[in-house]
Amino acid sequence: MRFALASLLALAASATSAAELRPMTHEDMWRMWRPTAPVLSADGQQAVVPVTEAAYSEKEQRVDLWWIDPAGKRAARRLTQDAAAEAAPQFSPDGRHLIFAAQRPGDTAPQLYRMSFDGGDAERLTEVVSGVRTPQYSPDGRKILFVSSVFRDSKDLADHARIAKEREALPYKVRAYEGFPIRNWDRWLDDRQLRLYVLDLETRAITELLSGSDLLRKSGYGGRFSETGEELDATWTPDSQGVVFAATDQRHRAAYSFTASNLYLVNLGDLSLKQLTGQAGVDGTSWGRPRFAPDGRVLYALMTLRSGKIYDASELGRLSWPAAQELPPIVLPEGKAVSSFAISPNSRDIFLSVEENGLEVVYLASGDGRKLAPWSNLSEGVTSNLVANTRGKPVLLATQDAAHRPAEIVRVESRGAQPVTAFNSPRAAALDLPPVEHFWFDAADGTRIHNMLVKPANFDPQRKYPLFVLIHGGPHIMWRDTFFVRWNYHLLAGQEYVILLTNYKGSTGFGEAFAQSIQGDPLKGPADQINQAADEAIARYAYIDGTRQCAGGASYGGHLANWLQGTTTRYRCLVSHAGLVNLEAQWGTSDTIYGREVSAGGPPWEQGAVWREQNPIRLGANFKTPVLVTFGELDYRVPINNGLEYWSALQRMQVESRLLVFPDENHWIQKGENSRYFYSEVRGWLARYLGP
Repeated sequence: MRFALASLLALAASATSAAELRPMTHEDMWRMWRPTAPVLSADGQQAVVPVTEAAYSEKEQRVDLWWIDPAGKRAARRLTQDAAAEAAPQFSPDGRHLIFAAQRPGDTAPQLYRMSFDGGDAERLTEVVSGVRTPQYSPDGRKILFVSSVFRDSKDLADHARIAKEREALPYKVRAYEGFPIRNWDRWLDDRQLRLYVLDLETRAITELLSGSDLLRKSGYGGRFSETGEELDATWTPDSQGVVFAATDQRHRAAYSFTASNLYLVNLGDLSLKQLTGQAGVDGTSWGRPRFAPDGRVLYALMTLRSGKIYDASELGRLSWPAAQELPPIVLPEGKAVSSFAISPNSRDIFLSVEENGLEVVYLASGDGRKLAPWSNLSEGVTSNLVANTRGKPVLLATQDAAHRPAEIVRVESRGAQPVTAFNSPRAAALDLPPVEHFWFDAADGTRIHNMLVKPANFDPQRKYPLFVLIHGGPHIMWRDTFFVRWNYHLLAGQEYVILLTNYKGSTGFGEAFAQSIQGDPLKGPADQINQAADEAIARYAYIDGTRQCAGGASYGGHLANWLQGTTTRYRCLVSHAGLVNLEAQWGTSDTIYGREVSAGGPPWEQGAVWREQNPIRLGANFKTPVLVTFGELDYRVPINNGLEYWSALQRMQVESRLLVFPDENHWIQKGENSRYFYSEVRGWLARYLGP
């Protein structure tokens, strides 16, 4: 019996029965703990997960490591209690030690730490000026691989430290560039590059793996960009004699083409480098996140074949090992994409997390790709960050949440997901969080469109509620049945509003063709479907008051809100966060530009139909709807110039409007007090125009 978890859940249930459920507040939402990707020991008997204990003050916020029992029989226990955040934990092959990266008192940058499960304080293993990222034990347990970002001209770590000191002493500050890109999300890029290092645990010597490689000297070298930085996705070979990683040599082409990353193998013996994958040309196959099967006979990796279109679905690529011969990939039906994967200890079963119809579900594939089918009975929520053990009886862990259930760690089985933690469930049990309701309709072009509806707390079916049409960003994401902090459905709904979430054309989770369908129609087609979705919801649900509607969104959702501003007056108000108003200005100032050109059918100076007909600023004479405009000043994906241009147009047209600029935020509002203020402003704006 899973007595620890069961007792917690029983306690939560009894508390709920004794008191009426209440609406969720911002503090309820913000202070929910946030477990991320778990890691498993090789035998599957124990697991560790980083957990964020969110606070309104960043100084008070904690990220600690917690031990959890994959069987769910024993309660989770805290492993670290340092003020510094711990990241990227990993078990030693024998399960006796845990390594992680952290910047503790006295550290100038994150360093590598090791702690024993037998007790005692964590031991610092490195003093690297440039810092340590993503540490990883070699399969034989004798070495640790890590990544660090150093100046391009540095010969070694000591040379990097020297250059850093010299630059700090310069009387001027300047950034110089000779190629694109120059920014990523919220940071300016510089002349640092990612490199691989190996720490020998016996001698404590650190070896740089790529210093003699021609790859580093290519102007287009770099790792995979993400929202949080840059990654090389490195992994050890099964014999501990090499490292496979993913990198591109095409970054310098990013202004005029899609770029591809390839897999490389560096040999620890002679530091020779071999490219394992790759097609000549820009639109080749892009590889990333490699991982070996436990038996060492196949190397799997996410693979995307660039077609020259705006979106291509990720498949699961395969290479035989050690021959490194490419094998047929595992391809999901209907052009759906693989989000993550885990390999069973038997090396024959592959588990895939897949976006599908507003959920993220698990598929089971055979290693040869001949068998592929939905595996676990998951009818709600998002199941992600799959991880499996490498030996013994198969154990599959994941993070799982839903709109009405904050994240927990679960054990995924064929019959469903079994919770193994209760970080949030007792607190969530006191809140009135109705599950989302799904519905579909046929768009004007015959396309099936998926929607979710979120009811307010203390819902009364006899009452008439205003409608807030919430538009997702991306566009190549989907509204999910998830507990979202940036746009929390239930916090927006409160007790007053019904929230409509539409997966318009361009959304993922509905096949590659559906995601590609916005090419040449980036704003009008999606907006038409959003308007039709509102009509469908009003017609289907008697408790929606169709005379009181507002709409809004962030990023691409903000773009669409600004398009609605110029094309319809059906909404009483709009909310636009990080939304472009001028396609041409966005193309010229964003940190990424080529995808926008592909979507529009060519560069702006060609002035094709999209540039002429789907640019919201050209519709400025139609701007009439009151709008709340918000931006983060550090946003380089949708730079604030778009917000200022929109504001100027609104003021020129004397449209009732309010502008909020957050000077210490980027593309998202992520700081606690900023988030609380943002939500209060959004809900205040809705109340102003939708009424009680």
